[in-house]
Amino acid sequence: MTRTPRALAAVALSVAAGLLIAAAPAGAATRFSPGAPGAGDPYFPDMGNGGYDVSHYDVSLRYDPATKGIEAVTRITARATQNLSRFDLDFLGPLKISSLTVDGRRAAYRRTGAQELVVTPGRGLREHRRFTVTVAYSGVPQTVDDKALGTSGWIPTADGAVMLNQPIGAASVYPVNDHPTDKATYTFTLTAPKGLTTLANGDLGGTRTRNGWTTTRWVNSHPMASELTMIAIGRYDLLAGRTGSGVPSLVATDQSLGVKPDLVKRFAEQTAQVLEFESGLYGRYPFTSTGGIVAKANVGYALETQSRPVYDLTHRPGTIPSGTLLAHELGHQWFGDAVSPERWADIWLNEGFATYSEWLYSEKFAGKPVQRSFDETYAAPANSTLWKGKVSNPGRDHIFDALVYDRGAMAIHALRKTIGEKAFFRLIKAWPSAYLHGNASTADFVRFAERIAHKDLRAWATPWLYSEGKPAFTSK
Repeated sequence: MTRTPRALAAVALSVAAGLLIAAAPAGAATRFSPGAPGAGDPYFPDMGNGGYDVSHYDVSLRYDPATKGIEAVTRITARATQNLSRFDLDFLGPLKISSLTVDGRRAAYRRTGAQELVVTPGRGLREHRRFTVTVAYSGVPQTVDDKALGTSGWIPTADGAVMLNQPIGAASVYPVNDHPTDKATYTFTLTAPKGLTTLANGDLGGTRTRNGWTTTRWVNSHPMASELTMIAIGRYDLLAGRTGSGVPSLVATDQSLGVKPDLVKRFAEQTAQVLEFESGLYGRYPFTSTGGIVAKANVGYALETQSRPVYDLTHRPGTIPSGTLLAHELGHQWFGDAVSPERWADIWLNEGFATYSEWLYSEKFAGKPVQRSFDETYAAPANSTLWKGKVSNPGRDHIFDALVYDRGAMAIHALRKTIGEKAFFRLIKAWPSAYLHGNASTADFVRFAERIAHKDLRAWATPWLYSEGKPAFTSK
């Protein structure tokens, strides 16, 4: 076919704009356009992408202590949600790509902006089509230091590294659609020299040692947000077992912290105890294994990495997590992990419930009534920073503030007093089940609570979630 100059100019303009026009039956044409370079989250506009939905990540990673670097191949299985001319992945830092293919064919790519990896396949991807992206890369991953939010991403340790990704960090280790709304299943295949332990989320699928290198395979069969993925490499003491209800459990403690075997055993036993207690409150445990990792990462926090939380005890050598800390991070397995926030502004649904889990644990195992925990927190004066900001929209730099944790927990207790004991305990069991392995917003939660309680809850939600200032409250 011969094109006129005007037609050729139109094609040139379409290509420049990232648009492709493909021939279709009966003389029609299919229009292809770029996927969005962000997920639309106002707190983190560069995170996540549009135009496709990931179903699975297969991350194969080899760690070399001599260089402190990695060699890795990540294979992503996804489905186009529009006719795609190109699409973005999040990929952060200095890692060097050696090859990139889409469905086995080399694809053009470029890196731009804060963390965008722009991929242009040889031909457009039609809406609903499944496709695979395979990226091979190497180098020393970047540690993310955010003044407001702390340290995350790939964190070097004395004998290896720990990967912690909330809210930023996964893209420093593997190419990813890095937003909680695009959950996917995962397989991690981790290789390191014999003598080093390699750990990740999920179920241990196998271990082998060849030519001085040991490989472990970890399978996550339930969808997981990228910010909840975890890798730990180093010298760890391991203890495997099962909870009272039969859930496989694996706890690990960094050997350099000097945790004695009896405390390792206590760590496993208390993890199982807390999990059984919270299962009674929140419903069946949502994943296929549990446990925890005591690490020496020097980040100053614990994190609810899915199925196996990480507890940084750098400055508490020889110890294990307290019962309340276990209650907090394991409570997240229902609130934050099984049900993840629609937007980062909704993070109080994670942290408020995890803090309330601490209060419930303290009542059960330490004899401290939940009401007393509420009263002690509510006693903060009206000019305290606790009452500044809105629980439902704390702001990007305040998602880990007491406003979210403590005031979030108080909002939950105020709801309990508003709707009564029977409706409340039905609610906290029904909510994780209703949104299992999905996402939900503050508005979703308020509507759901109203259905459970059979009452309008605006008088509760307005002061506790949507307004600044210290709400009036009486426990009667």
